[in-house]
Amino acid sequence: MALLVQKFGGTSVGTVDRIRNVARRALATQRAGHRVVLTVSAMSGETNRLLALAHEITKIPSAREMDVIAATGEQVTAALTSMAIQAEGGQASSLLGHQVRVLTDNAFTKARILSIDKERIFEALDRGEIAVIAGFQGADEHGNITTLGRGGSDTTAVAVAAAIGADECEIYTDVDGVYTTDPNICASAQKIERISYEEMLELASLGAKVLQIRSVEIAMKYGVPVHVRTSFNDTPGTLVAKEDSALEGMVVRGVAYDKGEARAHVVGLEDRPGLAAELFEKIAEANISVDMIVQSAAADAESRAGITFTLPKSDLARGRTWIDSIAKGLGAREVRYDEDVVKVSIVGLGMRSHAGVAAKMFRLLAREGINIQAISTSEIKVSCLVASKYTELAVRALHDGFGLSAPKASV
Repeated sequence: MALLVQKFGGTSVGTVDRIRNVARRALATQRAGHRVVLTVSAMSGETNRLLALAHEITKIPSAREMDVIAATGEQVTAALTSMAIQAEGGQASSLLGHQVRVLTDNAFTKARILSIDKERIFEALDRGEIAVIAGFQGADEHGNITTLGRGGSDTTAVAVAAAIGADECEIYTDVDGVYTTDPNICASAQKIERISYEEMLELASLGAKVLQIRSVEIAMKYGVPVHVRTSFNDTPGTLVAKEDSALEGMVVRGVAYDKGEARAHVVGLEDRPGLAAELFEKIAEANISVDMIVQSAAADAESRAGITFTLPKSDLARGRTWIDSIAKGLGAREVRYDEDVVKVSIVGLGMRSHAGVAAKMFRLLAREGINIQAISTSEIKVSCLVASKYTELAVRALHDGFGLSAPKASV
């Protein structure tokens, strides 16, 4: 008997018929002799609808109240899924974030899980029930409802799996696994059978939409095997697990892109020690995350320095005034913003032991006439910021150039 956590995303529970399908799948797993915990997202499009209502009331709504609104989407799905299981002859009970209890910090709209009380979950399992947990949500120490950010149901599922010692966490979505790149852009993309936590973490952080970053971090920290698969058939998907020697032999495993970045260029700063620290400490105080950073030093005593960095477009609306104020306080001449950019990245464990990978990436982009605006690297990834109009061209060039395309069928 295995203890399994199954998570179903918005498209998998997008209609009543699909919720019934989820109920039947969970019951089939239970009837095969396993104990099952479900984590569900809001029905497809529901969160966007709820947030749109808030923005009709005010342009800049309270983050606390936004979480109260957004969390109701998962509440509805959890109750409907429990009802569907009961209608199919099974036993189930729905559990909301504060009932489980998923304790988080108080960073509204992007809270982080601090602990999970597994007692209520095991009580339901011991009664022979399927525990249906509302994903994406929790509560802080004061009882305020919090949400975990976009894709937060993945994080709930993996965190629950870690807390209860599950044998595996199955993430059911509308795709049948993790691909070498976005199949909508590159038709020759291939499904990856097995990928390391490290590679999946980089791909998730660089724009791959299959798993939320935090869910992969938790899976890696606690060694939770994660199986990404589709809810529409029984085809095996992609197993996210510890690295092995076979995985290390692959130089590049995937190509990712992220259109959610914006570029800020702070112009005319005094070139002095500690300037970057002051700038980014103040930006951090506003809870704004930055990514790529490029600092250009003054050419001579008469010229001024500049700092370029990227930040999420979602933070730009609220952060722009803050950044302008910080820059002005540091004596900057102006701040220029550009939202028409995309970050394209290559990821692979094999980069640790292969030289020249970055140079090859730069050459592949140059051959297509694509100018690089910024670069960032880690041990197993290289990212380049380019104009957004080159997104598809850049992804295809890198995917083909690193030999990731599926072989063409012979005629």
